[in-house]
Amino acid sequence: MNLDGMLADLEELVVCESYSSDHDAVARSARVVAAMGTRMLDAKPETAVIGGVTHLRWTFGTPRVLLLGHHDTVWPIGSLRDHPWSVSGGIARGPGVFDMKAGLVQLFHALASLPSPDGVAVLIVGDEELGSPTSRPLIEESAAACEAAFVLEASADGGALKTARKGVSRYELVVHGRAAHAGLEPELGANAGVELAHQVLAIAGIADVVESSSRAGLVSVTPTLMSAGTSSNTVPAVGRVAIDVRVPDARAQARVDELMRALTPRTPGTRLELIGGPNRPPLDASASAGLFEVAGRIADDLGMGSLDGVSVGGGSDGNFTAGVGCPTLDGLGAVGGGAHAPGEHVVVAEMPVRARLVAALTSHVLSGERAR
Repeated sequence: MNLDGMLADLEELVVCESYSSDHDAVARSARVVAAMGTRMLDAKPETAVIGGVTHLRWTFGTPRVLLLGHHDTVWPIGSLRDHPWSVSGGIARGPGVFDMKAGLVQLFHALASLPSPDGVAVLIVGDEELGSPTSRPLIEESAAACEAAFVLEASADGGALKTARKGVSRYELVVHGRAAHAGLEPELGANAGVELAHQVLAIAGIADVVESSSRAGLVSVTPTLMSAGTSSNTVPAVGRVAIDVRVPDARAQARVDELMRALTPRTPGTRLELIGGPNRPPLDASASAGLFEVAGRIADDLGMGSLDGVSVGGGSDGNFTAGVGCPTLDGLGAVGGGAHAPGEHVVVAEMPVRARLVAALTSHVLSGERAR
């Protein structure tokens, strides 16, 4: 693996900003990624635009291995001004460098190093940071017939692989009330803001109920973005809150959903509207156990030393591949840290090392040694 070439490719991806919510930016990024993959793999991808979002897929023969990643980032357009691309002291920095543009570079270089890509599918989606609302069918379709999915998401601390992930649910609760003048006749209103406060407290207590009733443990139900009202002298007619849910297993995910749908209003004249539901199923450790064992042996053979595997709270598209029964190993991408934050960075010396690991894992499955 040529580190200088990998860094040149990484710079090309990072300086092409790809904020998930900006479809034009994601389309520009897809063109850059497609050109890079075409150059390295000597094949053009299938381009799928779904709901305005651009995804890329390469298919070589009958796929048995899926290499999976995303090219969108959480960084708004213009973030390069404050967080420019740089490489200094063996550290690369820039928006999306760790999550997960370095992983894409490693993916292409790993696959290009094999004698043939036959038996491999590559899927790079454009909306992972939004929960993959348009790409989920592509992911599940691509993974369903494969013997292994390798997810080039960034590693956990110290380069650890991600052997389990929590399931993710996303909701928005909308409170509908009735507006009135706050000074002249507040009694004629139905205060959606007051009702929202009641509901936020109720929602915040759901995790305790699920943990105590099912012994699930490690459940989080977190009210996040919230708003109510239109002016300071008007009884709020509408309030809303977003809720982020993380669960360790499918039973806990279903129980949280049941409790969310059982919420009832306490303020007369208000009503509740619940939007959303389970987004990503949990990635259970059993889905990665066999592949993680193989990765450990390969790492020893490559002189990488021992590999750690950890369970993490964040979801990825690996949740979907595991959910359709495809053995999945996640966190094979960059080593570094600071995802979604100003300190986002990649340890550049690890890039060729991780690419060799992915190449060897892919070769292992293609050789016929299954890891179920």
